[in-house]
Amino acid sequence: MSVRELVVLGTASQVPTRHRNHNGYLLRWDGEGILFDPGEGTQRQMLRAGVAAHDIDRICVTHFHGDHSLGLAGVIQRINLDRVPHPVTAHYPASGQRFFDRLRYATAYRETVGLDRVPLDGEGGVLAVTDAYTLQGRRLSHPVESYGYRLTEPDRRRMLPAKLAGHGITGPDVGRLQREGELRGVTLDEVSEHRRGQRFAFVMDTRLCDGAFALAEGCDMLVIESTFLDEDGRLAADHGHLTAGQAARVAKESGVRHLVLTHFSQRYHDPAVFEEQARAAGFEGELTIARDLITVPVPTRHQ
Repeated sequence: MSVRELVVLGTASQVPTRHRNHNGYLLRWDGEGILFDPGEGTQRQMLRAGVAAHDIDRICVTHFHGDHSLGLAGVIQRINLDRVPHPVTAHYPASGQRFFDRLRYATAYRETVGLDRVPLDGEGGVLAVTDAYTLQGRRLSHPVESYGYRLTEPDRRRMLPAKLAGHGITGPDVGRLQREGELRGVTLDEVSEHRRGQRFAFVMDTRLCDGAFALAEGCDMLVIESTFLDEDGRLAADHGHLTAGQAARVAKESGVRHLVLTHFSQRYHDPAVFEEQARAAGFEGELTIARDLITVPVPTRHQ
């Protein structure tokens, strides 16, 4: 049975608090795990959340501020210590190659696992294409080069058993019809329907920009920073961040089904206010105010 869920490892912004670790998010997508923005303390948060190094197939870093990347050293060394049996691929801004290399080799250890590197540059683009998804990156607007990520499942066909039976199509003939598109005068369109693939986006440190909207477009789940409350919009703009209302605007205008707000400034102590401001901005879909060590299921597919 496939599992698609977000495991939240940390939700703080620049300064961690007693209740919020630095960033860290693992997306379980069927049999793969994609680790986003491993900040300081990620390895310990993985232990607390029941996430093993073996669960990681990709590491996606949005940018090289410490709260999004200082955990790379420990995570990479743990992958090697545990002799993860599959290659791991890292994605990150190409302009930060020197930071990636410093973190990868921050201390001495024995390398036992292949670590492939597929960095981003320019406006971004397609990073990987698998049977389960296409992974893309898109440039955002932050004082240092920053990219968001989008995962898109291919659209498929959903076979309709009643219509298959009505045409007398059973057993191996179903597969033949799927492969060839027509069988004994019956077309695939007559006995199936289009099934839209699921879409997930991860948008961290950024101002409002075209990239944020493009990444979020039509997503079933959007994980997005909301560092500031709306009354501190000037601070948000100056530091290259979003407010709760701005993040909700991205979700609303992009048709997002489930919005996950995270990356909160330590200046705020009542997370309920973020939800209030997101709702005031007009977002009516499912909404989660992220907390450390929670698991958030990706919404089920549209039927």
